[in-house]
Amino acid sequence: MSAQQPKIVRKGEGLSWRVMGDQQVIKLSGDHTNGQFTLIEQTNEPGAGIPPHVHEREDEVFHLLTGQVEMTLGGATQTLKAGDLIFCPRGVPHSWKVTGQGHAKVMMSVFPAGIELMFEELAKLPEGPPDLDRVAEICGRYGLRFL
Repeated sequence: MSAQQPKIVRKGEGLSWRVMGDQQVIKLSGDHTNGQFTLIEQTNEPGAGIPPHVHEREDEVFHLLTGQVEMTLGGATQTLKAGDLIFCPRGVPHSWKVTGQGHAKVMMSVFPAGIELMFEELAKLPEGPPDLDRVAEICGRYGLRFL
C-alpha cells in the first residue's frame, strides 16, 4: 500500500459492482485508506436482505440514507429509517432486510478494509439464484460466517 493521499470522490464516482442483486459503489477502498477502512454506497431493492451472519475481522457502520431497513443485531430487531445509523461490532450476529415500498440506500463503513475484495469476488458470480455453497465458501475466506 502506498502512503495515504487526499481523495475526492464525486457523486456518481467509484468502482461499481452488482453483488447478488445489490448495487454497490466502492467509494474508498483499502488502497485509498492504507487498509484502515472501506466506504461502500449500497442500493438494495425492496425485500432484499442478508441472513444472520458474523464478521470475524470487521466492525461495520450502516448509515441509512434512504428507505427503511429492519436490522437484527445481537438478537434485538429495530426498524431503521432514513438518517438512522447503526454500529455492528465484529463477532456480533446481525442481519437486515429492506422493508417498505422503496429502495434502501446505505453508506457502509467497514473497519479495517478488505471486505471489498470479498464483494469483488461475489460480483463475478453468475446472475440468477446464487449458489449458496459457493457464496459461503467465498465469504468464509474473508472471515464472514453465516449462521
